[in-house]
Parts: sequence; C-alpha cells; structure tokens
Amino acid sequence: MNTGDTAWVLISTALVMLMTPGLAFFYGGMVRRKNVLGVLMQCFTILCVLSIQWVLYGYSLAFAPGKGFWGGFDWIGLTGVGLGPFKDYAPTIPHQAFMIFQAMFAVITPALIVGAFAERMKFSGFLLFVILWATFIYDPVAHWVWGVGGWLRDLGALDFAGGTVVHINAGIAALATAIFIGKRKGYNGSAVPPHNLPHTVIGTALLWFGWFGFNAGSALAANGLAVNAFVVTNTAAATAGLTWAVIEWLHNGKPTVFGTATGAVAGLVAITPAAGFVSALSAIVIGIFVSLFCFIAVAFIKPRLGYDDSLDAFGVHCVGGIWGALATGLFASKLINPDGANGLFFGNPRQFLIQALAVAVTLAYSFVGSLILYKVVDWVVGMRVSEKDEIIGLDLTQHNENAYTLLE
Repeated sequence: MNTGDTAWVLISTALVMLMTPGLAFFYGGMVRRKNVLGVLMQCFTILCVLSIQWVLYGYSLAFAPGKGFWGGFDWIGLTGVGLGPFKDYAPTIPHQAFMIFQAMFAVITPALIVGAFAERMKFSGFLLFVILWATFIYDPVAHWVWGVGGWLRDLGALDFAGGTVVHINAGIAALATAIFIGKRKGYNGSAVPPHNLPHTVIGTALLWFGWFGFNAGSALAANGLAVNAFVVTNTAAATAGLTWAVIEWLHNGKPTVFGTATGAVAGLVAITPAAGFVSALSAIVIGIFVSLFCFIAVAFIKPRLGYDDSLDAFGVHCVGGIWGALATGLFASKLINPDGANGLFFGNPRQFLIQALAVAVTLAYSFVGSLILYKVVDWVVGMRVSEKDEIIGLDLTQHNENAYTLLE
C-alpha cells in the first residue's frame, strides 16, 4: 500500500462529502424561503441514510464482483472488505478507503434528484423513495459501469467519475419524478425567483471545491492522472461559467450571478466522465458546449414541454451528463490515460458508439425504474403534500421549523 495514495483518497472522500451540504445550499438558495429547511433536511438526511445503506448492503450490490446486473451479497455488512487493498479497484489503498470514497458518490447522486421535486414532496415519501432508488437504480448502474463483472465496464464504457452513473442517472430520474408529482401550486412556466442568491453562490463554491475530490480523487492515487483530472475540472467549470454569462448577456442583455453559477455547475457535470481521459484544451470545448446545451434545455425546452423541474436537475445534470459522456467518446486520448481508450477524434469511432449505448441504456433504465418506484411509494405512503401544506411551506408542515425569524 501507498500512504500518499491513501491520504489523497481519504482527503478526496472528505471533499466529496462536503458536496452534499454544498448542494443543499445551492438548492436551498433557489427555493422560496418557506421551503429552504426542507431542502437542507432532505440533503442532510440522505447523507445519514445512504451512509448506512452503503455499509449494510449498498456497496456489496454495487461493487462485489462477478455478476453483470449487480454485485450480489458477498460483501454484506462489509464482510470481506478489509484494511488491505483490493487490486481490481485500487491496489495501493485499503479496500475500506475505496469503499468510503464510493459511499460519498452514492450519497450525492439521489440528492441531485431533490431539485426536481423541491417544495412539494412529503418527507416520509421522500425517505422511502430515496432508499428504494439507491437500491434498485443507483447500485445496479454503478455495478454496470464500475463493478468487476459489470457489463458496461466489460464492454469498454468510460466514466471516470460518474457522468453516467451519477449525473445522467439522477438527472433522468429527476425528470420522471417532476412529471409524476406534477407542477407546484401556482407554477405558470416561469422561473420562481431564488429567495437567497448568496446561499446559491456559497453552494456553488462548495460544489466546485468538493468536485476536485470527486474527479481528481477518482484517480485513486496521488499521481499525474489526478493532476490532469484536477486541471481539466477547473478549466471546464471556469469555461462553462463564463460561457453561460456570455449567453445570458447576448440573450437577455445582462449577465447574472445565478446564470454564472449554473454554468459552472454544468461545466463540472460535463467534465466528470471525461476528467481522466481528456486534455485541458478539450475541457475548454466541453465547457463551452455544455453551457449552450443546458441553457437551451432550461430556457427553451422546459417551458415548451411544460414540466416543472423546480431547480433544473434534469436540464443541468442529465443534459450536461449526456454531453459529457458523449464528449468522452469524442475527446478521450490514451496520451492522457494509457489505461483508457482513444475517442472518435483520436481514431476510434467505436468508443463513441459504446458511450452512446451506455447513455441510452442508463436513460431508459433509470427513467422507467424511477417511475415504477415513484408509483409504489405513492401507493404506500403518498408522495405529495396537501395543498394547504404546500401553501404554508415544507419547513413548518414537515419539520416544524422556520429558517428565518421575522420581526414585525
């Protein structure tokens, strides 16, 4: 084992953990003030619940070797997951270090879906849905792409840090839940103004900071590949944030801090699957186009189709993740990562087709599976709060708390 690699993965684990509270503030600033604690509670509860699920059986389903669909039950309760390395995943760090690093990915993925149904889901329904979704959607898809014996991994699909497993998977589930739960009361297709933009900017900063662990940590070693992932992550985020600001400037006459923050997150999403396979120049191209694609999805496609994805989880994470996964099939180069593959622009069109297949399968499985799970939970405990509770707000009706004290 290598102590430097172990230290870097543990630090990266802490960075990725910080992304979930960061996401809570990112989303919390975007909702109305009567629902901000509801969003924070959902994100922090996911951190608690999924951490336990992962230790009990989630890690085993996702990463125990041998089966094409999911890993099975050999590592239930971390049986056989010791303090020595497991060479098929990370040969220079303790197996439990890899496990807890992956736990933070399992935590933040369902938290991304919160943005789609914000301000109108019952907390009891939310809890049950998250546990089932992690078990039947996230864990199998993680195994397909990353697990030993996973069929997409064996096919050669590239996903360095979770463009397919995390962002497409959660983003398309966000669309499914937004469609089924219905629009917020009074929603007329126009964006609801954020109640606290500084919270959203703080959340963006925490996400950007944590994303260095998300992507560079996925090298699973303190080496040159981690450095490349770090550099391209920052480059894509910066490019996408600036690009979104320019698009707004041209389209609306003024750039906004909200748009710039949204663009930066879109850039982070798009570079996630590619971070260990592409150069900094490719990251600039990826960052430019992800803001263009996501802006079109948020500003034009969503109003035209009429669904209420409250905080644009689909428009940013799914659309950005699709572009990132496909861009990996275009720009991947063995000059960056000899253990990866060349993409279409480096003489290997087959890689682009493999990426497209991984995207299509994940979209279909997660969308249909999420719809089924939603209907099951809705039948068991109900998913949407009453009209009265929605008008009052989730902070008071679900948690008996107020985010702000207002004095007359």
